[in-house]
Amino acid sequence: MKKTALNFARIFVGVLFIFSGLIKANDPLGFGYKLQEYFEVFHIPFLADIATGIAILLCVFEIVLGALLLFGFWRKQVTTGLLVVIIFFTFLTFVSAAFKVVTSCGCFGDAIPLTPWQSFSKDLILLALIVFLFKNKDSIKPITNHPGWQSGLFSAVLAFSLLFSQFTYSRLPILDFLPYKVGANLPELMKIPAGAIPDEYQIMYNLTNKATGEKKVMSDKDYLKTEIWKDENWEIVGTPESKLIKAGYQPKIKDLMISDASGTDYTKELIENPYYNLIIVAYNLNDTDEDAIAKINALALNATEQFNIRSVLLTSNSAQDADAFSKKMKLFTEIFYADAVPLKSMVRANPGVMLLKNGVVIDKWHYNAVPSFGELSKKYFAK
Repeated sequence: MKKTALNFARIFVGVLFIFSGLIKANDPLGFGYKLQEYFEVFHIPFLADIATGIAILLCVFEIVLGALLLFGFWRKQVTTGLLVVIIFFTFLTFVSAAFKVVTSCGCFGDAIPLTPWQSFSKDLILLALIVFLFKNKDSIKPITNHPGWQSGLFSAVLAFSLLFSQFTYSRLPILDFLPYKVGANLPELMKIPAGAIPDEYQIMYNLTNKATGEKKVMSDKDYLKTEIWKDENWEIVGTPESKLIKAGYQPKIKDLMISDASGTDYTKELIENPYYNLIIVAYNLNDTDEDAIAKINALALNATEQFNIRSVLLTSNSAQDADAFSKKMKLFTEIFYADAVPLKSMVRANPGVMLLKNGVVIDKWHYNAVPSFGELSKKYFAK
C-alpha cells in the first residue's frame, strides 16, 4: 500500500512539475510579466529588469526537479528542492488569495488560468504529497544506479529545458494561448453577444446621522427597503460608490482601445481594415530593439510603396516620447497608442509584428524572425 502511494505521489508530482515548467517555458516573457506583478506587491521592483531571466531559471528548475523525481536520482536533494519550492509557491498563492494582490498566479501560464484560491488549494495538495515523498525519500528507487547514465540524463533534461526556454523567448510561444493568436478574429473576440448577462453592480451610500453623528454604509437596495430615506436625520455624505458584486459575460478581448495623440478612437478603423495592414507592436519604446525597428520600418516602407499596405506602430509611451523616437528613427509608420497590457498580449516581443486582414490575425513574428519583404510579398501581398 505504501509503495503504491509512493509511486503515485512520485509520478503525479513529477509530471505536474514538468507540465507546469513546460507551459511557462513556452511563454517565458509572459511568465516574466507575472513575476513583475509579484515584485511590485513585495516592494522589490529592482528585480523587474531581470524578471524574464528569473522566469527562465524557475521554469528550468521545475522541469529538472520533476524529471529527476521520475528518474529517482539524488532523492534527498530532489525532495528537499521540491519541498522548498512548494513552500515558497504556497506562501505566494496564499498572499495572492488572501490579500487579492495578484488576480492570477500564472502557475500554468495562460493555458489553464487559475484563481488565487484555486491555485492555493492546488499547492496545498502538492505540499502534502511532497512532504510524504520527503519523509519516504529513502524508499524511492532510481531507474538506474550507473553514475554515467544519471549524469547523462540530467544533462539532457537540463539542456533541453534551457534550449526550449531560450527558443521561445527569442521567437514566440510555440503554443499561443492568448486571444491574439494566429487565426483569431479580433472584432468577434471584442463583441458582447446579444442577451449576454451584464456585470451586476451595487450602489453603496455613506450615511451620517445629523443628530447623533452615527455613520453607516448601506446599499441602494437596503436604503429603499428600510425606508431610512424618510428619516430626515440621515443624510448621504460624499459620492455614492459603485461596487461590482457579480461579473457578467467577459469578452476575450475587453481592454483594447487604440487612439491617436489627441485621444481619438481608431480601434475599429485599424482592427477591421478589410485589406492587409502591418501592426508593429512596441509597447515600451525605451527598451525596444532599435536595430529591429529600423529593419521593420524599411519593410513597412516597401510594403506601402509597392502594395499600398497600411503600417502602424502601437505603443504605450507618451505622445511626446513617441514623437521624439519617431524623429530619431525616421519612422515611416503612423503611430497610435494603447495600454501596455493588451500590447504585451498581442506579440511577446518588443518590437513584434502582426499582419492583419479584415480583423483576422494572418500571422505574427518576433523581431528576430520577421520575414523579408520578398517573402511577405510572395506569400501574401502579391497574390
